[in-house]
Amino acid sequence: MTAVTGAGPWPGTDPLSAAVTVVGDLTDTPSDVEGLPFAPLLVDRGPWGEALGRSVGLLVELPAELGTHGWRLTDHAGGDLARSRSFAREDLDALAVAAHGYAGPLVVPLLGPISLAARVDLAHGDRVLADPAALRDAADSLAAGVAEHLAALVRAVPGAVPRVLLHEPLLAQAVAGVIPTFSGRGQLRALHGPVAAERVGAVVAAARSAGASAVTLHVGAGGGVVGAAKAAGADAVGLDVGGLPEPAWERVATAVEEGLGLWAQLPPATSSQREGRDPKAHAEALVGPWRRVGLPAGALADVVLVAGRPEARWSPDAARAGLGDAVRAARAVVDVALA
Repeated sequence: MTAVTGAGPWPGTDPLSAAVTVVGDLTDTPSDVEGLPFAPLLVDRGPWGEALGRSVGLLVELPAELGTHGWRLTDHAGGDLARSRSFAREDLDALAVAAHGYAGPLVVPLLGPISLAARVDLAHGDRVLADPAALRDAADSLAAGVAEHLAALVRAVPGAVPRVLLHEPLLAQAVAGVIPTFSGRGQLRALHGPVAAERVGAVVAAARSAGASAVTLHVGAGGGVVGAAKAAGADAVGLDVGGLPEPAWERVATAVEEGLGLWAQLPPATSSQREGRDPKAHAEALVGPWRRVGLPAGALADVVLVAGRPEARWSPDAARAGLGDAVRAARAVVDVALA
C-alpha cells in the first residue's frame, strides 16, 4: 500500500492548528493509501522553529546561539537556544492534543549531522564541518539529543511509533567539496564518503535504539549520494524526484533492488483552468522514471510519497492542498502498481 507523508515544514505559527490539520488529514486517507502523520516544523516562527534550529536545540552539551551569520557554537546556552527548545516543547504539547488516542507511525523530521555542521559555525572559526573532531562531536551530540527527543515524543503520544526522516540536503555538496567556507572565498575540503556515512550512521543508530521503527535519509536532489543511505544503516532514501537525472535513477534502481526503500518527494502539482489538477500527471514524476529504469510496477506500492512544498503560495490552505494532491497521486501510483 502506497503511503503519503510530508517533509516537515509547515506554514503558520500556531502549533496546535498545524498538528490538528496534519494528523487529521493523514489519518483520514482512502483505504488504499496509508497516511503517515508527521510532526510539523513551523518555519514561519523564524530560525528557532526551522529544521536547523530544531536540531541545534537537540544538541547535548554543545550550546549554540544565533549570531550575525546564523547559528554558532558557544560556551554557554543563551536565549536563542532556550527559545528553540521552548518551541520544541510547544510542538510536542500540540501533538499530544492533536494525536490523542492515536496509535501508529509518526514521522519525525530532523536535520542530519552533515547539513547541520555545514550551516553552524565554530565559536571562533569556520564551519563545524571544517573540523573533523568538531564534526564527530556534533554528530554524537545530535545522536544523544535525537534519542531524548524520541523518548519525549512517545511520552507525549504514547501510541506513536516514530519513523525518523533525517534531512541531509547538503550531503552531496559536502562530499563533492563545494560547501563554501565561512568567508565565502574558498570551499571546504571534501568530506570522505565513509566518514559521512559514519557520522550520519551515529544518528541513525541512536534513533533506532530509541525506538524508531525506521529511519529515512532524505538527500534532497543529491542523487549521487543515494548509496550513503545504505552505508549509514538507513532503511530508506528520500529524494526530490522532480527533474532527477537518469543516472540518479539508475542508482535508485540499484538501491531498491538491494532492499533500500524509497521516499519520493514530488514536485508541487500543476493545474490548468480547463482540467484542474491531474493526479496521474503528478504521479508521473515517479512512475515514468521508475518504468524507464526497469523497476517492477508492483514495487511502487512500497514507495512513500512526500508532499512537495507549494512554490507559488505558502499558506496553511496551500500546504493542506499539497497533502491532498499527494494522496491523489498515491492513488494513481496504486493503480499502476496493481495493473
